[in-house]
Amino acid sequence: MRVFYLFIIASVLLGACNTKVTEPVTKNHLSLNTDSAKIKINKEIYGHFSEHLGTCIYEGIYVGEDSKIPNINGYRTDVVEAMKEMKVPVLRWPGGCFADTYHWKDGIGPKKDRPSIVNVHWGGVTEDNSFGTHEFLNFCELIGTEPYLSINVGSGTVQEAAEWVEYVTSTNKSPMTDLRKKNGREEPWDVKFWGIGNENWGCGGDMAPDYYADIYRNYSCFVRGHNFQKIICGPSGGDTYWTETILEGLKGKMHLTQGISMHYYTLPTGDWGSKGSSTDFGEDMYFKTIRNTMEVEKYIQSHLEIMDKYDPEGRVKLIVDEWGTWYDKLPDSKEGFLQQQNTVRDALVTGINLNIFNNHADRISMANIAQIVNVLQAVILTQGAEMVKTPTYYVFKMYNVHQDATLVPVEFESELYEFEGESVPAVTASASIKDEVLSITLTNANPNKAAEIMCDLGKEFEVVNAQIVSGNEITDYNDFGKEEKVTIKDFEIEAPANGKLKIEIPAHSVILVQLK
Repeated sequence: MRVFYLFIIASVLLGACNTKVTEPVTKNHLSLNTDSAKIKINKEIYGHFSEHLGTCIYEGIYVGEDSKIPNINGYRTDVVEAMKEMKVPVLRWPGGCFADTYHWKDGIGPKKDRPSIVNVHWGGVTEDNSFGTHEFLNFCELIGTEPYLSINVGSGTVQEAAEWVEYVTSTNKSPMTDLRKKNGREEPWDVKFWGIGNENWGCGGDMAPDYYADIYRNYSCFVRGHNFQKIICGPSGGDTYWTETILEGLKGKMHLTQGISMHYYTLPTGDWGSKGSSTDFGEDMYFKTIRNTMEVEKYIQSHLEIMDKYDPEGRVKLIVDEWGTWYDKLPDSKEGFLQQQNTVRDALVTGINLNIFNNHADRISMANIAQIVNVLQAVILTQGAEMVKTPTYYVFKMYNVHQDATLVPVEFESELYEFEGESVPAVTASASIKDEVLSITLTNANPNKAAEIMCDLGKEFEVVNAQIVSGNEITDYNDFGKEEKVTIKDFEIEAPANGKLKIEIPAHSVILVQLK
């Protein structure tokens, strides 16, 4: 499905002798067609990503059983409860760049016997491998999420990959299943998502796309299991050459993959050397962040066009398994730990991306925000025994009504948010229906004025619920030991009449309206 944003600016000349120009007329109009709702929004579009990076795993998710911080078998109790409440559908691990230096056998067996590893990509820290395959997969079971494992292709071997698959999923008697049982897990885990390599165009081996396509074919033959979804490393941003080349390399062998990954990070400046602050910014950086976020729609379209050429039936899906904002590290934080704060601006980025992914639910089957705790656009921040839910957390929680719902096609006209000669759509939208409840999510990126939207519902509905995530300022964020500035609040709207609903979204806000 596609959402069409039509930008309407009308000028009217009035008067006879003394002609003058009126103020620009702008409008926002949303039309929904519930009768055409057929495509499921996979719950995995609301997925997350956890890498051995900074304090995402250690201190963020896992503190160990001996920690004074309340925990369940070493997993932070507050984080476990928050993730259950948010409804995490899928969690990717162990990376990221870390995945292609990770050897899974280092992270099994008695913890006292596990060798240490130096995290060469992120801070050069030494970790003890106390969080490995068992710890991750048991954590997924604890919070009720599907695991998504990234296989080491950059520095690993086909045998290592095949043995990991066997260790994790096999019910047959074999050396790997015997080893799993020896390590305390009798029954296999149900793991269906397998990424074969990560960013192989960069930190995953600096490979040429045609070379990687051959490597992928080799690995894919040995990553075997019931109902597996194998994911090939796709492009960064708009790199259509990579996409075209790997698909050409899979010609006649498209059955070897069920998904193509894509990574796209929002940088306000577009400059990796100086990305901008996560908290100290004005409207200039705010606008650039929103503008650069919306670029993902263009990149999705360009890659889907290539995928359609090689896979016209649309059996292979696009997996946006790394996305989110990337700012400069917080002052005084460690190099390579990628710690940043999370403001109202990030709430808008979240809502915009999720609306876009929803509206491409016919071809996008999974997305994973980076990262789940303490790193980049995290939904949760921890500091000692304290935990903070970020604005991004609350948007994910509010949007979880779309998980496994049926996409409602929308046609949408949006006014513009203009800044210093540039413009973007002020409003984005997506809608779904589940159990006879129609859920509409909308974002208003304009930081200076509310947006009035007229919704043509097509039939009679009653308001069930309306919620909003916003703040007084675009720089508002939630901090340790302080009252939350950004959370979910109830939102008042008028009752629909004659199949129409008028909604006024405050400036810099994300809202959910549910009707029945």
